[in-house]
Amino acid sequence: MATEESNIVNKLRCEASERGDKLFRNNRGKFRTLDGLRVVEAGLSSKGSSDLIGWTRVKITPDMVGSFACIFTAVEVKTAKGKKRKEQQDFIDLVNNAGGYGSFYYGD
Repeated sequence: MATEESNIVNKLRCEASERGDKLFRNNRGKFRTLDGLRVVEAGLSSKGSSDLIGWTRVKITPDMVGSFACIFTAVEVKTAKGKKRKEQQDFIDLVNNAGGYGSFYYGD
């Protein structure tokens, strides 16, 4: 059964694809390998990294008419009742301050 957040994530990913952009699900976590000898981290290693990461296509300067650049994009998805954490805001600020697009999306 899909959760409310996963429904929002899927909707945003579809909308991004329709615009020519790309968003990937960024599940963060750690797990132990089957042999029990190693711990592997999944997702971006930055604490507070967003639920969705990818790029937004942007047409660039007149001297390169018709070309596109990809701008790093991060979206933290929240249900209507969701609360942002400091680490999540810090990650969004990091992306925006570096010239990317970072935002929170609150579902209905």
